[in-house]
Amino acid sequence: MDKNLEKFLEYLAKEKNYSRHTIEAYQNDIAVFLGYLEESEKNYLLIKYDAVRSWIVVLMETGMSKRSINRKMSALKAFYKFLMKISEVEVSPLQQHKTLKVEKKLQLPFSMVEVDAVRIDLEEQEGFDALRDLVIVEMLYCLGLRRSELCGVQVVDVDFYTKMIRITGKGNKVRYVPMIDTLIALLKRYLIERANVLRDFQEINYFLIDSKGAKVDEIFVYRVINLYFSKTTTKEKNSPHMLRHAFATHLLENGADINSIKELMGHQSLASTEVYAHVNLKELKETYMKTHPRLRKNK
Repeated sequence: MDKNLEKFLEYLAKEKNYSRHTIEAYQNDIAVFLGYLEESEKNYLLIKYDAVRSWIVVLMETGMSKRSINRKMSALKAFYKFLMKISEVEVSPLQQHKTLKVEKKLQLPFSMVEVDAVRIDLEEQEGFDALRDLVIVEMLYCLGLRRSELCGVQVVDVDFYTKMIRITGKGNKVRYVPMIDTLIALLKRYLIERANVLRDFQEINYFLIDSKGAKVDEIFVYRVINLYFSKTTTKEKNSPHMLRHAFATHLLENGADINSIKELMGHQSLASTEVYAHVNLKELKETYMKTHPRLRKNK
């Protein structure tokens, strides 16, 4: 192995604490590039950007995706940055390189059929974990929450009397989202089981907890959604955001005004909500109750 490459890999492991998987990927990407230069009788310490550009062309001709090429260029950038650090090169040949633009795939939201399939699956299961997972799915879908917002909900935020839930969004901005009756019934059932779980553990303010009485975090929520929706969909990505996306799309499809949806999702600031709540929240609640597909279905 090239001595500088060996030093670089050691640097990644000991000083940067990169994972073994990442280090192996870097090693492979850089070694292949060095092999390409060797075949062209070029010294990697003396090359200019044109050599890198030629390598990119070769990769493109093999049909490699831009995303994969960008990953390889990231490895080379890191390698040459290290070579500058140890004074093997003065200037990186990738200094002028720009990341290749990758077209974002339009990811469609979960359909009503897919959401209902997961709901039915969870309803047929027993135990606290299944009930809590169902609450996660339904809160994301019925309220259009972000993962961080869901994990941040506290018991005091849920008001069954007004049928509203207090959400603290980005920048600690507060908004209130209406709850439909089916969600309220589910949350009440969950709180009973939650209390049973907490008999053996210290009381906690956060609404969502695991079976050991600890707060549910964002990674946990992602795993729940990915686990259940991977069984019912063929989508490449099964993330909590897909339920938030579905919330907005399904409301819109059922006639909700786009501005009301933005308010419900917290895309626009609801500054001083408490001051004019009696106006805005009433309008938002009426729109929500008329257009959310879960409510319409249960009428």
